[in-house]
Amino acid sequence: MTEANAADLTDQSRDPREGEQLDAAAVGAWLKARVPGLSGDCLIRQFPGGSSNLTYHVQVGDRDMVLRRPPFGRIAKSAHDMVREARILTRLKPAFRYVPEVLAVCEDESVMGVNFYVMERIKGIIPRKDFPKAMQVTPDLARQLCESLLDVLIELHSIDYEKAGLADLGKPAGYVKRQVEGWSKRYTDAMTPDAPDCTDIIQWLHDKQPAEVKHCIIHNDYRFDNVVLDPFEPRRIIGVLDWEMSTLGDPLMELGTVLCAWTEAGDAPVAQMSRQQPTTVPGMMTRAEVMDYYCRRMNLSVDKYDFYRVYGLFRMAGIIQQIYYRFHHGQTKDPRFGMMIHYVTFLADACRDQIRVSNL
Repeated sequence: MTEANAADLTDQSRDPREGEQLDAAAVGAWLKARVPGLSGDCLIRQFPGGSSNLTYHVQVGDRDMVLRRPPFGRIAKSAHDMVREARILTRLKPAFRYVPEVLAVCEDESVMGVNFYVMERIKGIIPRKDFPKAMQVTPDLARQLCESLLDVLIELHSIDYEKAGLADLGKPAGYVKRQVEGWSKRYTDAMTPDAPDCTDIIQWLHDKQPAEVKHCIIHNDYRFDNVVLDPFEPRRIIGVLDWEMSTLGDPLMELGTVLCAWTEAGDAPVAQMSRQQPTTVPGMMTRAEVMDYYCRRMNLSVDKYDFYRVYGLFRMAGIIQQIYYRFHHGQTKDPRFGMMIHYVTFLADACRDQIRVSNL
């Protein structure tokens, strides 16, 4: 592949969205005081992905970097902790080669009004809802991409987190119970009059909790649009992004969230409309194949697949219902959010469909 073709595939930035512009002069001056060798004008553009934290392409002279900051507007004090995310990246990088290098962390809110950090830019392909038009994805390549995605996840789950200095990343013991109780409460607290009653799903998850298979570092939002592919060899993953929700927990709970976001070509129209990854192209694994591949490589015997699938679906229902709650109560006017209640209903129905065929 030529340099020009690789450039066509590489994830591109664009002008910042209205209301999300940054002060390039302030950011540039702050960076030059902390990153050796920087000189020249500071230019800031924005990457299109992400609905939570915001990601910007920062250029100072000929140096490419990436800036991560919380969303604009009022946010919960404990949410969108950029300092925590930067510290995780710094400590994890020696043990996990896909982590970008952190260059500088800002805890001085006079610069931008919030904490933020700047890291190296890993140039490559980020598979969003669809692959770039210039990327020819054969069924064989699609299968290899699935295997690469899972192999990197397995590599993460195999890290000795104590040796990596990340024993304080979370509280692993009791992770399954805390997740079931936590998402049950979040969903209940965010219910609106038109939201489906999920009492039966919550009770099923409570009753069917499996024993934890092991404890490891989990990414907690692992999917195709959070990895970077090598533009010269697209089957190879060269970066893993967005570590905001990473913690210590049960790897099969993470696999449940992976499966929830894994849309198949034959899924219902509502699922197709909400698809965020290119998992419907010919050659992509099915959810059952994903589970089988992961468990074989991890040498795990899983007899409660249905639990992890239902958990992933219900967790997603909780996330979407929290967003819809803000729209329902006039806290946001974004018309896209008004349709989300239909997706919550779809996810609740999908949970019940899985429960009906379960042998648990």
